Parts: sequence; C-alpha cells; structure tokens
Amino acid sequence: MITVHDKNFKLYMPEAEIKAVVDEVAQRISHDLKDKNPLFCPTLTGAFMFMTDLARALDFDAETYFVKYSSYSGMSSTGHVRADLPFPAKCKGRHVVIVEDIVDTGITMEAMLAELQKLEPAGIYIASFFFKPGSFTKNFKIDYIGRSIPNDFILGYGLDYDNFGRFYKDVYVVEN
Repeated sequence: MITVHDKNFKLYMPEAEIKAVVDEVAQRISHDLKDKNPLFCPTLTGAFMFMTDLARALDFDAETYFVKYSSYSGMSSTGHVRADLPFPAKCKGRHVVIVEDIVDTGITMEAMLAELQKLEPAGIYIASFFFKPGSFTKNFKIDYIGRSIPNDFILGYGLDYDNFGRFYKDVYVVEN
C-alpha cells in the first residue's frame, strides 16, 4: 500500500509483469515497423518510462521526439487539450508511432491525431501501455495495446496523480 496526496493505492501490476507487457508490445512493433524507419513520439510526461523500456526491447534503432499534449487535472480529464510541445515538421512523410502511457477517454489522442495528420505522415500508429475500453468515447484504432484495464485510477510507471507517483516501478490502483 502507498499513499499519494490524499489517496491510498494498492499494488495492481508488479514490475515483472510490466516488463513482460513491454516485451510483447516491442516484439509486435519490431515485426511490423522495423523496415519503415519509424519516428517514435512518446507523450510527456507519462510515457517516458514506457518509451525507455520499449526502446530497449525493440530489435532495431529509431529516432525519438517527445511531444506534450495534456487534458488531465487531478484524477479526471478537463475536456480541453493543450499542446505544450507539438509534433515536429520531421513527421512529414514518416511512419510515426505515438507512444502513450494510457488511453482513457481518447480526447487527448483525438486532438493529437488531428494535429499530426496536418503534417502528412506516411503512417500513424498508436502504442499505449494501458487502454480503458470502458471510458473510451472516440473512434480511432489503437495499434498496439499492452493491457486493457477497467475504469480504475492507476499510478506508477509514469502515470501520476497531480504530478506525483510516476516514479514507482510497479503500477498501483486507487483503493475505494
């Protein structure tokens, strides 16, 4: 059990299981994209841990450019998406992999996709460690999903609660 701010969290996914999920996703991406010279665009701040482990598990080298889009405050989405660090012009003509820690409602990702499409990439792929199908309200495909999970609030492994809890090597779920 850990406490972050005013909430208690219990273990949800241990580090060993996280590593196994990363390896599965990396294997699928390596198979599909190895020969396409993809540009990986992980989202700050949450996806930095997933991207680091994913890069180590891929069987090829690739370019990375971090982007930052956000819509969360506390434990819920504000519904408004801010682009603090947008996609670079170098996305034009490239196969771009958006790397996300979690896709929840899909509001942020939908806005990111609209911005990225303006840059005319050769292909767009989404790799998300977690996906919440019970919260998802949009209509786009997530190409690489590590794990689908219930509509619970989780933290650790890059995921936060008001900017704390990211550095835990395990993932925790809020205790009701």
